[in-house]
Amino acid sequence: MDEYQAEIQELRTQIEQMVEAEEDPKLIADLELQAQLLEAIYEQATALFERGEADPQLRERLRVRGYGDWTLDNVYAFVYEIATDLPDDGGQPFATEIRGADFVAELARGAVF
Repeated sequence: MDEYQAEIQELRTQIEQMVEAEEDPKLIADLELQAQLLEAIYEQATALFERGEADPQLRERLRVRGYGDWTLDNVYAFVYEIATDLPDDGGQPFATEIRGADFVAELARGAVF
């Protein structure tokens, strides 16, 4: 389990405990949304990372974009930054928008070759 999975698991545990203790529903909903967003970002980051393991061009694009070597931390930082800049179309949950984003295409944007 890496640090991102541990953070998500810790948040999920906190949510479960809050639900069992019948704490503030608004706070629980906010934490649930946060967990969903972190899960979506993590899913995209790990998928991009795995794809880049076999694609030297993706690894180079990450470096050119200023994120450094091809590590999960650097790929996660890229995905996180792009995800926070995604437009909110208001029609679907933001986590769904993150899951539907094409981070390979986003990585190619702005790259100069």
